[in-house]
Amino acid sequence: QGERKGTNKYYPPDFDPAKHGSLNKYHHSHPLRERARKLSQGILVIRFEMPFNIWCDGCQNHIGMGVRYNAEKKKVGTYYTTPVYRFRMKCHLCVNYIELQTDPGNCDYVIVSGARRKEERWDPGDSAQVLPTTPEQRERLAVDPMFRLEHGVTDRGVLERATPTLTRLQEAQDAWKDDFGLNSRLRRRFREEKKTLREEEEEAAALRARAGLSIPLLREEEEDRRLAALLTLRAPD
Repeated sequence: QGERKGTNKYYPPDFDPAKHGSLNKYHHSHPLRERARKLSQGILVIRFEMPFNIWCDGCQNHIGMGVRYNAEKKKVGTYYTTPVYRFRMKCHLCVNYIELQTDPGNCDYVIVSGARRKEERWDPGDSAQVLPTTPEQRERLAVDPMFRLEHGVTDRGVLERATPTLTRLQEAQDAWKDDFGLNSRLRRRFREEKKTLREEEEEAAALRARAGLSIPLLREEEEDRRLAALLTLRAPD
């Protein structure tokens, strides 16, 4: 009987609170039960959720982000004062074990062994995005007045260069605000094109009927008209 049970606790007749302290100590069990079976080695079994898509090295199968495992959690170091944890879990499709580790410096996870990450990352600078300030830059901004001044000048230059692009994007966005007007113009254009196509099909059908042709006729082009005007009929001799 664990202390996590809020009701229906059974206290044996020989249970002494002063001697045993709790029911867990009386039964020589841990409150976390099987999850704490390796606690003497610094390992706690937790429910771990895959943080990104990976490929298992054992069976070469894809494991999607969000798949949950019973993982062994262990502290393997620190990043400044932040603990670094390692998670070891068995693939649900084969006998291969996968190990992941936290990366507090980059706010991410890294694969230690047993799998390959499905690469879905990109460099924000390649798409002309405004990059966030790095921790090193924030530290220099707090203690270095000259760097703070230079950083402000650089930010103003980036803003001035990005202003024309932002203006074009704003104008394009404003042009699409009138949904009803755009829909009306598109429908009107579609009706005009449909009428023209119907007239051309009627003319082609009449021409095939006069000439006794059974093959489809292509649309007449300006180049065809020009070449036809240059041709003259002559006798064979």
